[in-house]
Amino acid sequence: MPKCELDAIDRRIVTELQANARLSNIELADKIGLSPSPCLRRVRRLERDGYIDGYRASLRRGRLGLGFSALLGVKINGHANDQALGFERTVVAMPEVVACHLVSGEADYLLEIVVPELEDYQRFLVDKLLNLPIVREVRSSIAIQTLKAGAPLPLAHLL
Repeated sequence: MPKCELDAIDRRIVTELQANARLSNIELADKIGLSPSPCLRRVRRLERDGYIDGYRASLRRGRLGLGFSALLGVKINGHANDQALGFERTVVAMPEVVACHLVSGEADYLLEIVVPELEDYQRFLVDKLLNLPIVREVRSSIAIQTLKAGAPLPLAHLL
């Protein structure tokens, strides 16, 4: 695991931006106790060095008509080959897949799927996922209620 080389000010910057990425540079600088110019330089360095991956709005799925979520355990045929890499590229590019994890255990991958309703999930499963020749088995768990999703990363270990 790469060593995290954030000083106290960098840690405060990423903590504040996780809480509210819409802060202006002036507001952020004020919150962390820096003047705007060094604050902006630090933010740009954090972006350049890959600590900050991007900025996005956190959207409410249900309000946008995306009320159906499923977690899929996917088993594939073969692992350390070009087909497995092709599967990963294909799945990551599917807009319905909001998370994809290579996992240990019974499944090879754990996917989180978000679609409007059951019929859309069926189309995704049958027309897209099960059409991939490398897919051997899919086990679905339907989310009845989402209690937490898209939460900020826990940064207490950096303090």
